[in-house]
Amino acid sequence: MIIGALLGEGWAAMLANRMRTLLTMLGMVFGVGAVIMMMAIGQGAELMVNESIASMGSNLFIVLSGSTSAGGIRQGSGTVPTLTLADAQAISELPEIAAVAPNISNAAQLIYAANNWSTQVSGTTPAVIDVRDWQVVAGEAFKDSDIRSATRVLLIGQTVVRNLFGDENPVGKIVRVKNSPFLVVGVLAQKGQSLDGRDQDDTVLVPITTAQRQLFGNQFPGMVRMIMVKAKSAEVMAKAEQEMNELLHTRHRIHADKDNDFTIRNLTAVAQAAASTTEAMSTMLGAIASVSLLVGGIGIMNIMLVSVTERTREIGIRMAIGAKNRDILLQFLFEAVMISLVGSFIGAALGVACAYFYSQINDTLVVVTLSSVLLAFGVAASVGVFFGFYPARKAANLKPIEALRFQ
Repeated sequence: MIIGALLGEGWAAMLANRMRTLLTMLGMVFGVGAVIMMMAIGQGAELMVNESIASMGSNLFIVLSGSTSAGGIRQGSGTVPTLTLADAQAISELPEIAAVAPNISNAAQLIYAANNWSTQVSGTTPAVIDVRDWQVVAGEAFKDSDIRSATRVLLIGQTVVRNLFGDENPVGKIVRVKNSPFLVVGVLAQKGQSLDGRDQDDTVLVPITTAQRQLFGNQFPGMVRMIMVKAKSAEVMAKAEQEMNELLHTRHRIHADKDNDFTIRNLTAVAQAAASTTEAMSTMLGAIASVSLLVGGIGIMNIMLVSVTERTREIGIRMAIGAKNRDILLQFLFEAVMISLVGSFIGAALGVACAYFYSQINDTLVVVTLSSVLLAFGVAASVGVFFGFYPARKAANLKPIEALRFQ
């Protein structure tokens, strides 16, 4: 009952000075709107990074072959074929390793009917499905028997499907790769872009022996360009990397004073660093936007102080007829909180609208969560209580006689 009366009085006071109330609310409107919009943009970016990380595969290493050095000029990793299928087999037998997929790749032109498409063709093994956490959404993956027989079969990504086949089902169709006929046995699930912006769906997978013998040739039989390795869990990745280093040192007869002829990259660590950076950015955006809530709170305090001064005689009359200090304190505190919450409602609607408008204009992902809206409301209510308490306390501490004499 008392709360209802206080809300009614607070609402009446707000309507009595509509323009001043509206201007006071603007700080909270823009503050809450900015917080929700910035958090939506930050969380959208964080979600995109997390999806890119998940699409890469979990607990993933890339082992690259060595580099060349000629005339004092050192080339990059992978320019010398130092890794072999036997290395991949040996790595797969390590206790901390879940799956291994050797890889050689090159660009090639694919032709189907009147359509053609240039893409990356990778020779690998069936284990790549497990290593990359990939799924085959149509048809099936090639098998170990295809590796032994160097069969002309291939798996294609969604980008290749769109550009070569459109709406046609590609499974069972014949595609020409470097003028050789290949049978499409399966279609890979969509993965989207990687962290470096590369389209992971613009790819073709063929048996590694087929790539070596019939597509790209191999000056050094059994050599591969890189080996993709999946550890059994995130907890054993450091140990797995150490074991791979020791194994390849032994197999390649590398002395302690010599440089490695291979490079091991922990893709999961790189991805986690990117995720941490994005999460920090999201937090920073929310913190920057929260400053506007502070400014809005200061505006509420200023207006409430003016209101106390203007209504001093009213306060004196209320006290004279029996109102207690607590009643006066609650009355002005409720007015401050109501201004804050009404401004928050408007700001929340504005923030959500601006976030989705931003996503449409920039073709990016935004994520408006219930938790971010509730957080903005909670902060806004706290600001109203914090900045409204001093004016309310000042009103409650007025002497009734002095308040009645106030001109």
